[in-house]
Amino acid sequence: MKIKALVVEEKNAPFVAEELELDAPGPGEALVKITATGVCHTDAITQAGDLPLPLPGVLGHEGAGVVEAVGEGVRNVSVGDHVVIGWPFCGECRNCERGEHRYCLRLGEALVSGARFKGPKAGASGYRRAGGTTISGHFFGQSSFADYSLVLASALVKVDRDVPLELVGPLACGITTGAGAVFNTARPEPGESLVVYGAGAVGLAAVMAAKNTPAATIIAVDLHDSRLELAREFGATHTINSGQTGALEEIRRICGGPADYVLECTGVVPVIEEAAEAVGMLGTLILIGGAPAEARFSLDHLRTLWGKRIVGTLGGSGTSNRLIPALIGLYKQGRFPFDRLVQYYGIDQIDTAMADSKSGKTIKPVLKLGRAERA
Repeated sequence: MKIKALVVEEKNAPFVAEELELDAPGPGEALVKITATGVCHTDAITQAGDLPLPLPGVLGHEGAGVVEAVGEGVRNVSVGDHVVIGWPFCGECRNCERGEHRYCLRLGEALVSGARFKGPKAGASGYRRAGGTTISGHFFGQSSFADYSLVLASALVKVDRDVPLELVGPLACGITTGAGAVFNTARPEPGESLVVYGAGAVGLAAVMAAKNTPAATIIAVDLHDSRLELAREFGATHTINSGQTGALEEIRRICGGPADYVLECTGVVPVIEEAAEAVGMLGTLILIGGAPAEARFSLDHLRTLWGKRIVGTLGGSGTSNRLIPALIGLYKQGRFPFDRLVQYYGIDQIDTAMADSKSGKTIKPVLKLGRAERA
C-alpha cells in the first residue's frame, strides 16, 4: 500500500515528506493507522547520526493508532483496536523469558537495523520508494513518522476507547522511561530520597511517578525555573536551579547527606559525573539520559567501591503490557497528569516540533496525523 512518511535522507538531513510503498502485514505482524506520535530526543540523535540506523530511513517511535489489518497467527489484537506501539522484543531469549523485554538480547537489531528482525522476512525492510528501492523502516519496531506503521503485533498494547489516543503515544518510550525508572529500577522505600537531574519529559514523568511512592524527599534539578515550577506541581518537595546554585551542595543540605537515588536524565557527561557524587554508600545512580554514542564518564574508584551502584535503564524496564496500562490507570485517577507536558503539532510542523523540543519551549511535542473514533 502507499503511505505518506517523513524520510531522513542522510546524517543531519531534514525530514522530507515522501510517498512510500509499505508491505502488507505478514505472519505475526499488524498494520496500524497512526493517530499521533511523540517526538523524542532519540529521534533527534538518530537524525544526527548518533544511533546507527542506516539512512535513508523513517524515524518515529512513540506511536499510537488503530489496528487496520493483522497477519497470520495474530491473536492478541484485532482490526479496530486502539493501541500504543510498545518496544519490539523476540520473546525467546533469557531476558525476555525473565519478563525484561526492554533488554531483549536482540534489541539492537530490533530497534535500529532498519529491517524486520524476526519472521519469514527477517532482515528485509517493508518500506520502499516509488522506484522499488528499499529504505530503512521498523525504527524501534514502528517508524511512526508516517500515517501507517508495520509492526510486530506482540509489541502492541491495547488501550480503552475512552482514552485520548492522540495523547498516549509518548507512553511508548519517553514518559514510561522516566516513570519506569522509579517504579521498576529505584523502587524507593519509605522515607528515602530521590533526585531527578533534568526536568524534561522523562524527568518530570519520574517526578510524577515518585509522588506515587513512599519517597519522602523528591528533588528536581534543572536550569529552567518554569520546569522546576512544574516539578513542584507534580510532586517535587524541593527544586534546585543548578545555574544559580551548586546542586551537589544543595542536595546534601536537603537530604542531610548523600541522596538514596539519583536519576540522571540529561545525558550530559559533566552532569552525570556530578550526579554520581550526589549518592554515597549503598546509594544508586540511575542513568537514563541519551548521551551520544561512545560517550565516556569517570568516577572516583574508592567512593564507588563503597557500595555505590551505577545502573542503566532502558525504556523504564519491565514490559510495555504492564507499565503502559498502569500509567494510564494512574492518569485516569489524576495521579499521573502527563497530559500537561504535551503540545500538539501537525505532521508538516516536524521541524518546529524538533526545534521546540531542543530549545525546551515544548516539553513533549506530539505530531497529530489522524483522528480515531471513540466509543
